[in-house]
Amino acid sequence: MKNILKLYEHLNWANQLILEKLQSIEDKNQELCHLFSHVLHAEKVWITRLRGLDSSRLPIWSEVDLEVCAGLIIQNKENLTMFLTNLTNTDLDRLISYTNSKGKEFKNSVRDILTHVALHGQYHRGQINSRLRAVGFEPVNIDFITFVR
Repeated sequence: MKNILKLYEHLNWANQLILEKLQSIEDKNQELCHLFSHVLHAEKVWITRLRGLDSSRLPIWSEVDLEVCAGLIIQNKENLTMFLTNLTNTDLDRLISYTNSKGKEFKNSVRDILTHVALHGQYHRGQINSRLRAVGFEPVNIDFITFVR
């Protein structure tokens, strides 16, 4: 549980840094915003599934602006904090049944879902950083080790 809590502290920190970077860019790049909103929408979908609720009507890809992204960061952080606060080590092995966006049913452990969400976001934040560099901006240092320092 300790490692998972640390991963989610990092996730929230990294999301906030990416948001601040994207807000600071005068020429708002829609592709970057689109990619970042995907990270946040996917987090929301997985949080919904972890809570045992239907996620089938939630978007995974959506055209939203940075203001909506800022709201999603807050909402996801609050919902994840609430979920993680009540979670025990034994709960990590509990299986969650859900239907993906293509209508296919799956079962995965809470531990695997939480690990996936943390890694999925970091993957796409890395893509955002790569694209920032390609258009002449300094990428954001969101390395885990930087966070823990």
